[in-house]
Amino acid sequence: MFTGIVTDVGEVVSVEPRGELRRLRIACSYDADSIALGASIACSGVCLTVVAVAREGARTIFEVDAAAETLAVTTVGTWVEGTRINLERALKIGDELGGHIVTGHVDGVAKVLSRGDFDDMSSFWFEAPRDLSRFVAKKGSVALDGVSLTVNDVEENRFSVLLIPHTLAVTTLGARSAGDALNIEVDLMARYAARLSEAG
Repeated sequence: MFTGIVTDVGEVVSVEPRGELRRLRIACSYDADSIALGASIACSGVCLTVVAVAREGARTIFEVDAAAETLAVTTVGTWVEGTRINLERALKIGDELGGHIVTGHVDGVAKVLSRGDFDDMSSFWFEAPRDLSRFVAKKGSVALDGVSLTVNDVEENRFSVLLIPHTLAVTTLGARSAGDALNIEVDLMARYAARLSEAG
């Protein structure tokens, strides 16, 4: 479980195909001693399990395996050496819940339609997969590449968000532009509310 509050920006060091899996080595600034084998780390919103960890010079390198389903429904399949990704460690009991409840189970891929910059902020419009758009509500929450964001406006399967200077500076979203693809996880409460409505 995560909150959508990014705590580091990592870099993909290598991608190694292993049959239907891909082994990714990711550099980060986390203390290697604080990462346990089997730990969950959200990598641009995708919950991945640490299978190896080591220090290499001043950097910590952890390794994760991405399975076929992950490669099919997220942007992980497009990651190459040098790709920068948002990182968040799993939530601990007692941690501050600064964003919203994020599971790391990405629902699909959203596309950047437009970006407008003003006063050091940026307004983005995104296109969500049509089957996910009903879970996106004005003033609701959405996670994009693992970042908890508030939805400003919704028009059919399009929605907008406003990014403040801090978010642009400490996540990968500051480098995004029209045409880019981002991992999207809809709000868990919206999903359950829709399911209960259907069941009723």
